[in-house]
Amino acid sequence: MSSVAVQQTDTEKIHGQTRGERRRRAVEPARIPTSRVIGVELQKMFDTRSGFWLMASILIANVLATGAVILWAPDDQLTYDTFAAAIGFPMAVILPMIAILSVTGEWSQRSGLTTFTLVPHRGRVIFAKAVGAVSIGVVSMLVAFGVGALGNLLGTAITGTGLVWDVSFAEFAYIILANVLGMMVGFMLGVLIRNSAGAIVSYFVYSLVLPTIFGLLAGAQSWFKDLQPWVDFNFAQGQLFNGSMTGEQWAHLGVASAIWLVLPLVVGLTMVMRSEVK
Repeated sequence: MSSVAVQQTDTEKIHGQTRGERRRRAVEPARIPTSRVIGVELQKMFDTRSGFWLMASILIANVLATGAVILWAPDDQLTYDTFAAAIGFPMAVILPMIAILSVTGEWSQRSGLTTFTLVPHRGRVIFAKAVGAVSIGVVSMLVAFGVGALGNLLGTAITGTGLVWDVSFAEFAYIILANVLGMMVGFMLGVLIRNSAGAIVSYFVYSLVLPTIFGLLAGAQSWFKDLQPWVDFNFAQGQLFNGSMTGEQWAHLGVASAIWLVLPLVVGLTMVMRSEVK
């Protein structure tokens, strides 16, 4: 074979490999950026009518709670701490519901098949949902603090009492952390149960029934009174609302979080990764 023929054959092989590589690159889709997945999951929380009104209920509940304090609280109780406490109750209920529905909607509304087809890596989708839920929780708390501040200004202007700003920035941070943890409990139940009604009922059992049982047990049994801070997540989380935490209280919160939040979330994530999406 002549050198010209060999050179032509080598050239064809090189061009053939190049075309094959280009063809493979054209077939393989580009990886969807995580930021885009997070943006889509955030948008999905607002797109539906129920999602929109659930988000709107945050502002509505803040305004109603602030108005109730202005109308019925004694003049000497018109402080920022009073407004923050009044706003905090509906927030502690609404935010976990948002986290639950952000997850269970994929199964209850049968959109999971489409979601996990477009983004086959389920872990990325669940991570994006968690980031979106936490982001909404933090922003919602900042909005709530703003509404409470306006209520404090308006309430004292109407009654003629002095302004009292008795919540520090450190206490703000503790309150935000407490509500985010509560929101993550709702997220965990959504991942673990993957059914809207079941997860919501389980959350109210967890947040209302279990603390009552633990409280009665601690009152009746002295041995459990010392154990309660380590195993009662609501008790450990509630210390954050006091505005300060000792090293032992942080340890209580860490152990209780591992038992009631981290471990069930790991189990739920394992089930999500292995379950069939229909």
